[in-house]
Amino acid sequence: MAFSLLHTPEGVRDIYNGECARKLAVQSRISKVFRRYGYQDIETPTFEFFDIFNKERGSVTSREMFKFFDRDNNTLVLRPDVTPAIARCVAKYFMEETIPLRLCYRERTFINNSNYQGRLKEITQTGVELIGDGSSDGDGEMIALVIESLKAAGLLEFQVELGQVEFFRGLAEEAGMDGETQEKLRELIENKNHFGVEALISGMEISTRLRELFLRLPELFGGFEMLEELKGKVANERSLKAIERLEKVQSILEDYGLAGYVSYDLGMLSQYQYYTGIIFKAYTYGTGEYIVTGGRYDRLLEQFGKNTPAVGFAIVIDQLMLALSRQKVDVPVKPADAIVLYEQPVRQKAIRWAMELRHYGENICLMRRQPEMSLEDYRDYANRNGIQDIHYLSAEDSDSDGREAGSAPGEGVES
Repeated sequence: MAFSLLHTPEGVRDIYNGECARKLAVQSRISKVFRRYGYQDIETPTFEFFDIFNKERGSVTSREMFKFFDRDNNTLVLRPDVTPAIARCVAKYFMEETIPLRLCYRERTFINNSNYQGRLKEITQTGVELIGDGSSDGDGEMIALVIESLKAAGLLEFQVELGQVEFFRGLAEEAGMDGETQEKLRELIENKNHFGVEALISGMEISTRLRELFLRLPELFGGFEMLEELKGKVANERSLKAIERLEKVQSILEDYGLAGYVSYDLGMLSQYQYYTGIIFKAYTYGTGEYIVTGGRYDRLLEQFGKNTPAVGFAIVIDQLMLALSRQKVDVPVKPADAIVLYEQPVRQKAIRWAMELRHYGENICLMRRQPEMSLEDYRDYANRNGIQDIHYLSAEDSDSDGREAGSAPGEGVES
């Protein structure tokens, strides 16, 4: 029974010691970038009403949510996505605000994936939401912020891929597709299933030009020059405006000096129902999953009663940490500078000394020596935890301010 209590459920894990310290350090670096861009922190509840994350507003199916009931029999869910929760919060507290809101967060999300997928069910995300700015400048700021955040985290090699859901929707509209067919085709394109796309559109009465565009979509990724080529092959205004929007974002990123981190993938079609324009993901080597996902969701807040555009992104911290580890990127963390080890008769002096060292900015671990523990045991503990020094206050040498563990009597180490 006691042994079984040591295990965690499938899909969650403990993080401790150096790994935990590095994770917090990376999150702190990213948060500093957010604040430099003028974003303010926000927190939403860990669980909310089920309807906040329904099919039109959420990013996962009902089956993938952790659901439970409160005492009034309301259906509640652990937050599977942060964006709908922030949209609700903004509509509640900032209904009359007309100036764009810049909000940032660090939250955990919970998705009940199948155990066979091998994914964590609880992940840490940090991200931003720009509420009330519908311009291409807002899109550009999001991409710039993603790039600056990943650089601050320590990544040296990564790529941000940009897509535009309106490009696909314009083609589907031009082809006269119904909603069900459009969703099937979207899924095939998103999965880069070229043969599935070909089979689906083979029976459709559409132009050769449209057929060729649909067949190319799973592989329609590359540099900025690809957008120029596509403009000559698009006949509907909706898709053309989507390309022009990406061109504006490219120009803005050139002003930031960050265009070199960006490529384009017009076959990127997110499963999130609320995206309405630009979408993007960031990838790096060392992990098979994306480390950032984001996009524009101009109509999401309407569902909560506030008609305003918005764009945002989330950095998946767990995937980012995995990439940093596999790329052997050092994330320096500062352990305790020293241990002040003391015997019971000199406790008061040890506390005063430790407090003085802390006052001057040192990280001090204050320990009362256990009689059954040798000084070598404490040295081993310090080595395991990256602590450089041990200062020992002995009852036999109470006039001294302290001496190093293991040193000869009388060799006091002055503070």
